[in-house]
Amino acid sequence: MRHREINDQEDQDDQDDREDRNDPNDRNDRRERPHAGGASALDLNLLRTFLAVYRTGSFTAAARLLGLSQPTVTTQVRALERQLSRELFQRQARGVSPAPYADELASRIVQPLDSLATVTGAGGPADDHPPEPVHLAGPHELLTRSVLPGLAPLVDRGVRLRIAPGLTEPLLDDLRAGRHDLVIATFRPRGRALASVPLSDEEFVLVSAPAWAERIGGPARIADAGPAALHGVPLVAYAEDLPIVRRYWRHVFGRRLVCQPAVTVPDLNAVKAAVVGGTGFTVLPRYLCTGELASGALALLYDPDDPPLNTAFLVQRPGAFTNPHVALVRDHLLQAARDW
Repeated sequence: MRHREINDQEDQDDQDDREDRNDPNDRNDRRERPHAGGASALDLNLLRTFLAVYRTGSFTAAARLLGLSQPTVTTQVRALERQLSRELFQRQARGVSPAPYADELASRIVQPLDSLATVTGAGGPADDHPPEPVHLAGPHELLTRSVLPGLAPLVDRGVRLRIAPGLTEPLLDDLRAGRHDLVIATFRPRGRALASVPLSDEEFVLVSAPAWAERIGGPARIADAGPAALHGVPLVAYAEDLPIVRRYWRHVFGRRLVCQPAVTVPDLNAVKAAVVGGTGFTVLPRYLCTGELASGALALLYDPDDPPLNTAFLVQRPGAFTNPHVALVRDHLLQAARDW
């Protein structure tokens, strides 16, 4: 995970305590003393701060997420460590990594705290200004083909949007750091620190230009000969390691893909354009080529009874509950995805 570099103040505990004595956010912290109480005696503010650091991997990023000063976050985490008599984070040159007990603690509190934040609106600084823009990120093709065309009604209602395309792993890192409110992920985030819900299923299809389909012999030939029927036909792929095509081969044909790509381009729209132009064959999400299949610009090479599916997940940033427009966008996407 990428983390922002820790501010030098994080290692200056005494100075931090002196600087923050007038900070109202620290009043609860200064009352904390080591004691033998159980989890029920722990301050919810300390637990929220711990969870923010756990999710972002940085005291500085957590402070920005919570609307607190960075020394306040440092003080609160250390107060919680004193109460638990356990180390929660290991300080590194860039950010922090959770100690073993932190994983256990996070798994116990993440759902109750997130549910509480939904009810109370806690989790970030409150103000009387209009809602901030909603930062939404996801795969470029899904955003342009399915997501953006359906968001016009929300914009008409005053919702401001900031859209960012990208790959799931770095987008989730940015979500943890507070740079996105919602991410459409191509896989469910690992662990329980990020809440996610299934959004939609995409079906993958094997396609080529009609001329290649005719030369191959169409679906009947592939049904009879299997993938050997594609021998000698150029493969157009999204990436050199062929993640989409390899998955199709494994799921549909039950074997490893041994073909090397003739053309790779990291944009599924460009892959589609190359195949429509007659370059060869490929595997695409059906939603991306429905129009071309209907018009005859692309031909379906095979129609298995059990096509491979991939589930997209909608992931919400912890602490985004205070912006009502985030909930509007989230609920709209969950409803609209039924028709994608």
